[in-house]
Amino acid sequence: MKRRSLRGFGRARGGATAVEFALVIGPFLLLMFGVIEFGRLMWTRQALQQAAMAGARCAGVLNSSCASSGAFSSANTVTYVQGLSSGWGITLTTSNITATNSTTCAGVSGFSQVAISYTFQTPVAVLIGLPSAGYPLTVSACFPNQS
Repeated sequence: MKRRSLRGFGRARGGATAVEFALVIGPFLLLMFGVIEFGRLMWTRQALQQAAMAGARCAGVLNSSCASSGAFSSANTVTYVQGLSSGWGITLTTSNITATNSTTCAGVSGFSQVAISYTFQTPVAVLIGLPSAGYPLTVSACFPNQS
């Protein structure tokens, strides 16, 4: 009698779908969250790059948002970049942003430059292999001074 019930158990297919689902769902979720978080990381990097480019351009042409009394203002430029970034949902502090208007870029002098450093945080860092302290992003952009 015992032998017959073991044979029947080996042939039963009632829970096969549940077992297959249990084996597949883990790697599928890992892949899905990995793709989503990688996309967020790349989107954040691109948003920071756009903010740096706009900030460098603003400082280079002495736009009123980045100037004070017609002269370059690092504080105004940082505030401008913070505003752009917050529009994309990224919060930057003044320590994250460096703005200069008389620097050398690619060996040529006379450029305005904005550099941003940011730590990307993800709630699923351990699952997708990113450091739990966050992934550091650094971007910079230069624009020739127009004055």
